[in-house]
Amino acid sequence: MTRGTTGIRAASEEQERWRGWRDATQEALYGPAGFYRVRPEGPAGHFRTSVHASPLFAGAVARLLCRVDEALGRPASLAFVDLAAGRGELVTGVLAALPGDVAARTRAYAVEVAGRPRGLDHRIEWLAEPPGGVTGLLFANEWLDNVPVEVAEVDSAGVARRVLVRDDGTERLGEPVSGAEARWLARWWPLSGTQGLRAEIGLPRDTAWASAVAALDAGLAVAADYAHTAAARPPFGSLTGFREGRETAPVPDGTCDITAHVALDACAAAGGPARHADGCGARPAHRRGTRRADDDAAPHADRCVPECTPSGALLRPQREALRALGVAGERPPLAMASTDPAAYVRALSRASQAAELTAPGGLGDFTWLLQPVGAVDASALLVDVADHEEE
Repeated sequence: MTRGTTGIRAASEEQERWRGWRDATQEALYGPAGFYRVRPEGPAGHFRTSVHASPLFAGAVARLLCRVDEALGRPASLAFVDLAAGRGELVTGVLAALPGDVAARTRAYAVEVAGRPRGLDHRIEWLAEPPGGVTGLLFANEWLDNVPVEVAEVDSAGVARRVLVRDDGTERLGEPVSGAEARWLARWWPLSGTQGLRAEIGLPRDTAWASAVAALDAGLAVAADYAHTAAARPPFGSLTGFREGRETAPVPDGTCDITAHVALDACAAAGGPARHADGCGARPAHRRGTRRADDDAAPHADRCVPECTPSGALLRPQREALRALGVAGERPPLAMASTDPAAYVRALSRASQAAELTAPGGLGDFTWLLQPVGAVDASALLVDVADHEEE
């Protein structure tokens, strides 16, 4: 066989490679030539996040960090962990927005698979994984939607099967879903026997979130993402792609982002101790600092009955969370245009940016999962900004 023929056969075998969406997405996003590793423009070149929309977002997160600091009794070392940091935009903005006394005690961490950007503030430590044993605020903006998951689809016999995909995006059905993945579907995303119904199996996201929360000794972990809960799962899933600012078909070849909305209620149950209902046979919640290496050792969430709820965790629309942190889209009074035109223009710009961050049908529809660790009361952190004397 000639060398040329060998190359053709290898290319053909590559084209015929079938695998689950989880493995395909993992390589396409985070492999050696993955979307998040090699593209210099970073996520901002392909989709607009709250971080990129306005510095008001970083300012709100900085206020939240100050409230966590106060709740923790102003520790000597206060951590801010920016999980899935992109090019460090959020952590940079948070540091810039902090009051001097808080900034002096803050240790800033950016967690990202890509390399450290040039010129990044020297105070920011760049890591591949979250630091352990820290006290403060961990913030994951649009991270969980990029944690790869398997996709299930109901076949003509009413059986949920794993969806297999080639590098060109072509799909076919594989083996029936079983084990921990089947238990997760039964608990969090039950599929009827109707052919064609689909679900993203969020078990890897639960495990990833539990591991991230475990990095905190005390404080608050926040995940902000497009999300859904058990009462309103999308019947055909939400797997999609983004390229150069536009939604596109999800093709796992490294040329586009691949994302799916997040079952944040399942993540909440996985991320912390639960109030277990009578008769729940779930294993104990994960111990802080424990890292789980496989799905069979995943948190207890897939075994809980529906009445089990995460202790102290909150799910809130982004518009509500940001308004509680001082981001409002009200226009300034028109009279200001005559008395102080420059201030009016600045206030109008802030109002426009705030409106985008809180808009229904847009960024305002993100959901925030606030997961407390230790004695922090998450609900007390989201009160009207006027109630905080420092602000």
